[in-house]
Amino acid sequence: MFDPDEAPAPTLDAAGYERLKGALAARGPAAAIDELIAELRAAEDFQNLFYALLMKKRVELGVSPFPTGPASELPAHTHEPYEDAIRAAGREVGGTLLARKEYAKAWAFYRMLNEPEPVREALEAFTPGPDDDVYPVIEIAWQNGLLPKKGFDLVLDRHGICSAITMVSGSDLASNPDLREYCITKLAHALHAQLSERIRTDLAGRGASLSPHATVAEMVELDPALFADDAYHIDTSHLSSVVQMAVMNLPAGAGVNAARELCAYGRKLAPNLQGSNDAPFDENYDDYLAYLNVIAGEKVAEGLARFEAKAAREAAEGATYAAQIYINLLLKVNRPADALAAAKRFLLAEDDRNLICPGVSELARKANDFAALADAAQARHDPVNYLASLIAAR
Repeated sequence: MFDPDEAPAPTLDAAGYERLKGALAARGPAAAIDELIAELRAAEDFQNLFYALLMKKRVELGVSPFPTGPASELPAHTHEPYEDAIRAAGREVGGTLLARKEYAKAWAFYRMLNEPEPVREALEAFTPGPDDDVYPVIEIAWQNGLLPKKGFDLVLDRHGICSAITMVSGSDLASNPDLREYCITKLAHALHAQLSERIRTDLAGRGASLSPHATVAEMVELDPALFADDAYHIDTSHLSSVVQMAVMNLPAGAGVNAARELCAYGRKLAPNLQGSNDAPFDENYDDYLAYLNVIAGEKVAEGLARFEAKAAREAAEGATYAAQIYINLLLKVNRPADALAAAKRFLLAEDDRNLICPGVSELARKANDFAALADAAQARHDPVNYLASLIAAR
């Protein structure tokens, strides 16, 4: 039930074993087991307590007392009461461990019972003290998927932005877009708060007069010396990672607005600190900001024109990644007809399975544009789907 590498301290001394032996001889198995249970509770040996409770039930049922054997070996008429005893013992021991905040040990029992809710409720109420080891809670909450937002918050609060970025970027969150949005939004806000504080401190040291409501975008314009000699105020890899996560995953809202502020800062950095990116983000934070502005509903026509031009330029050279980014942007701002038109223009011969955006076939199906489906099938030399599209059009 627990980690076998964690050798438990001895529960009973020699006298304790003698008491058990004497109780068995004088009062029988049931009394001896009751004494063992009392000894284990007093010693807080919860692993052995669980098995002692099972042994008590097995003796009551008149079967082998060894509680670690498979239940399938028991007579059929004992299966249901013994399963009930396993659940009762697991809940008793698991509940005791939860009350002691021994979450990992409690989770072992509740996971066995397939009853995660008591542990989930306990984790929701958990507020760590400064000296508490939060790793077991993080492991259950995030890695076991019991309360992933709580696990993420603990990593961000205790271990910082770098560890939180690593956690998100190293996890496949495609199947849980709500969690992905939550984590990236929290990262954007955390990095923005860190950046805002550090710029304020820097400007105050330079004698600048600041409004308490000044935004990052406003503060970076106050003194060019903020960025002199390749200066920076936050880890530039953190900046790049969070902005790229926001660009690819966030809808309009507070997270995007925080990321736009980060871009306003990033575009002021020395070129060698901005990194090198492929089109359509080859102009780094200028491009990221333009993309996020469109999502936020600002400078939409200007931004879309920017990414359409990049898509066309790259497509002329045989590359379609920029076009795929452009199509995703059109879909994010609810322009499906424009997205289909762009897909027909740039991705007609592309296999949808190789794209990071919906291709012509998917977009055309949603729009019931069977002519576009037929054109795409012909361009891919796919006579079956070509004829299917013509038939569907009839």
